[in-house]
Amino acid sequence: MFLTTFALYFGVEYMYREAFINRLLYLLNLFATSVVFLFYAYDFFLILFAWECIGLFSFLLVNFYSTRIYTLKAALKTFVFSRVSDMFMFFTFLLTINIFGTTDLSTLFLQVPFFAFHYFFIGNLSIHFITLFSFSLVTSGVIKAAQFFFHVWLPDAMEAPTPASALIHSSTLVIAGVFLIIRFAILFEFTIFTNYYLILLGALTLSFGAITATFQTDIKKLVAYSTISQIGYLVCGCGFGCYEEVLLYLIIHALNKAFLFVLVGYIVHFFSGNTDMRRMGGTYLYSFDITILLFGVCFNLAGLPYSAGFIGKEFLLLQVMRDDFISFFVRGCWLVSFFFTPIYMFFLIFNVMFNLKKGSNLIYCNNWFFSPQTTLYSILPNTTTKYIKTSDITLNYQFTAITSRTTTYFLFIFWVFFFFYGETLILLLFNFTTVIDIIPSASFIVIKQHLIFALTASSFKLTSILTFYIFFLTLSAATYLINLNFIYSYAYFKQSTLNSIILMFYVVLYIINTSTYAL
Repeated sequence: MFLTTFALYFGVEYMYREAFINRLLYLLNLFATSVVFLFYAYDFFLILFAWECIGLFSFLLVNFYSTRIYTLKAALKTFVFSRVSDMFMFFTFLLTINIFGTTDLSTLFLQVPFFAFHYFFIGNLSIHFITLFSFSLVTSGVIKAAQFFFHVWLPDAMEAPTPASALIHSSTLVIAGVFLIIRFAILFEFTIFTNYYLILLGALTLSFGAITATFQTDIKKLVAYSTISQIGYLVCGCGFGCYEEVLLYLIIHALNKAFLFVLVGYIVHFFSGNTDMRRMGGTYLYSFDITILLFGVCFNLAGLPYSAGFIGKEFLLLQVMRDDFISFFVRGCWLVSFFFTPIYMFFLIFNVMFNLKKGSNLIYCNNWFFSPQTTLYSILPNTTTKYIKTSDITLNYQFTAITSRTTTYFLFIFWVFFFFYGETLILLLFNFTTVIDIIPSASFIVIKQHLIFALTASSFKLTSILTFYIFFLTLSAATYLINLNFIYSYAYFKQSTLNSIILMFYVVLYIINTSTYAL
């Protein structure tokens, strides 16, 4: 619900100049309603109905700019794959009606153990019923989750408006397939074939998606292949039966990827609708807050140490530590993905933010808000203009307002939370009370020593230093972003009463925190 609310707000802010914003908003609302309905439905017929609605509204959103030829092709491809997914879902629905005689999931789950040895016979061929039932259901889910062999519709679906991409193709639509698998988790206790199917499909997808994303030049397609790769972790985890860990990483990935799409949308707007990263660069000079936020989100998605994404992936990785051949193959695929994921995230940040300026000069000129009089007085407020040199002006960067202040605050709060306190969220979701609680597992304790959990067991001095740096960075980023909409100036700490109040607040907070550790 939080993601939907933020995506709708972002849609209004991002698309308010569009002629058809009303159509976009009611399609986004209908799509969000269908997804929420799917999550709360506990009847197979209602699940089928919500599944059809999701497919319809995603098709209409992809086909939003229906006058473009490429958009029509992408919408047709999305529609065809959605129909194939619905075909498997409808076949599963027919099996439910004919065999179980009910569509209520609670009654259906009660009957599942009694069909553990139920077979269909076609001539001399015998087919295990639960294997067939779960295979059809899983195939419907993995097509919607854009897994390997069924992934080609998702990069083309990036033709949808960016708010639709942020809501659909990152955080809800592809996750609906994984949620469907988790909903029917009891089926996979009675069939090993479907579990291996999920494991191999997820492992191939996550390695394939990471490698393909590394060689993309279109920024939205790079994020799409990143989504394909990350959903592969979830599908692979479902095959190993670790549904709590999958749900945890699902939340982390959905939040991070939705906010990444928001940032990518602002970057695309900055470059006048261009999505080719070869024609981008130098954005950090114009909007440094986007650079900071993009770094934080990519840090999480790459699963680098001390981030929530790292610990979420580690929970999944522990389930893959088996000794059979399949697990070795899966572990190899995971290593490939672990190698390439930070690489394409680095390409994304470097090409867009820190590369040389490319493209037409008009893009940069239009987005460079320059007010000489304001700049002169902000550099040297107590002097007259005749003593000021031209070099002083050129050294003073100007801010480009490509995000609203509310959006900046939202993104900053999210960034601070996940960057510094993401592991606390994980512990709360797993019903832990303190950071030093552990899961009673020998293998977990061995790996766990490298995590942030071990910091509280370290010396008081180390904990105090790390706490100080966390508070200091949080303070610096907050003060920086508050002033960013006005001017870049090294003297703004002295110029604003608000900054002094914030500085004093964080100093007091740090002293209280340090004294608490000492006690």
